[in-house]
Order: sequence, then structure tokens, then C-alpha cells
Amino acid sequence: MSETQRDKIGALIVAAGRGTRAGLPYPKTLYPIQGKPILWRLLDVLRPHDPQPTVVVSPGGQADVAASLQLGGYTAHLVVQPEPRGMGHAVSFFKDSPAYACVEHVILVWGDIPFVQAETISEMVRVHRTHVNDFTFVTRVVDEPYTIVTRDAQGQVRGVVETREAGSEKQAHGEREMGLFLFRKEAVMSLLQDELPGKWGGHTGEHGFLYLIGHLVAKGYKVEAIPVATDMDLVSLNSLSDIRDYL
Repeated sequence: MSETQRDKIGALIVAAGRGTRAGLPYPKTLYPIQGKPILWRLLDVLRPHDPQPTVVVSPGGQADVAASLQLGGYTAHLVVQPEPRGMGHAVSFFKDSPAYACVEHVILVWGDIPFVQAETISEMVRVHRTHVNDFTFVTRVVDEPYTIVTRDAQGQVRGVVETREAGSEKQAHGEREMGLFLFRKEAVMSLLQDELPGKWGGHTGEHGFLYLIGHLVAKGYKVEAIPVATDMDLVSLNSLSDIRDYL
């Protein structure tokens, strides 16, 4: 591996949802906000780091995503998650991308967060490289967090808990992740293959992704959460009501 490749970043957008839970007949990453699909917005902010990201799609959504890319003049590598078995399962298909062998670090972003700020991504990349991290992710302290970042007495990340999987009620306040991560490829992709505790969600039955963070910490990898997310970064399309104010 060359020196350039050891530092090269690739981007991965997970957009394999079918849109049905949001009441859409197409993948929700294609939902237009102010005339611009969410996917285009993500490709624009990722371009400085990777001009040709990989997008994980469902079999039924592949044609629609490909058509949207062509319409907008964007290029991306499309890889198919054959069945909806969770975020971790979707991420594992990055290995099928032509970009896989060419990068050492991966920016991972969920495909339903339309207002990710370019400055937020740049700061994550800066911290990841400067601190020589293995896994870096972006957080914010909010009311009733859906996911909760746990830290030790020294402020170091211990893991991330998804409240519905923990079977606990939402906390009044807490630090949550936002669906934006940067990691060293080899560390994460290898762990995704292992049958580790927490891999399969008790509530969803799906192969999650956030469980990996605690395992990376336990194995001695350098993990850092940076609380720089903005309110706009946190907006996500779970239902159309979530983005009504931004149309």
C-alpha cells in the first residue's frame, strides 16, 4: 500500500431503505427538499473528500438511484444490499465497491440526513487525522436522545447505546450520535464479520452498527466522539413530518 493510499479517504452512503416507513414509493434518500434530493445534497458536501462515493442501495431502489445520479450529473459506485438486514449488514457491502481496495479510511453517512454541514465533515476529518484515530464520530447533547454516547470518568468514549435496544426510556438529556462516522477501514470491516455481543438487535432483529463502537474501545482502538454537530446536522427523514419545516 502506497503512502497516498494509507491516507486516502473514501465516502460511503447507506441508502438501502425502500422508503415504505416514510410513506414513499421510492428510497427516501431521493426525497426532494427545496427541489434537491437528499442524495444530491450529501454528494455535494462529500465531494471535497471523495468525488465518487459508494452508495449502498436496495435491489428495488437501484434503478431509481441510478436515474437520479444521471439526472443530476453525479457519479457514484452503487452496491446492492440484497435484503434489509440492518445498517451493519449494509456497511459490509462496501467490500463490493471498486473503491474498497483504494482507500484506508471511510466516511460513513446515513442516506436520510439532508442537511449535513460541510464544516462538520471537515472538522471530523481534521480531528481524525490529527489525533490519528481509528474511529471518529460526531455528536451533540440534546433533549431525549434516541442514542446515548457513554463515557468514562476521564471523558473517553465507552460505547453508544440505542435506547430501544437497551429497553430503556429516553433520558431527559444526553449526548447522541448523528449518523456521521469516519473510521479506519480494516478495523471496522473485519469486526463486522465477527459474531460479537450486540450484533443482532433484540428489538429489530437486524445487524446494527453502533454496537461496534464499544467493541473497538474494548479492543484498544482509538475512538473519539466530537460534540460539534449542529441542529441542522441532526435533521433526518424518518417520516415526512420530520422535514416539513424545511420544504
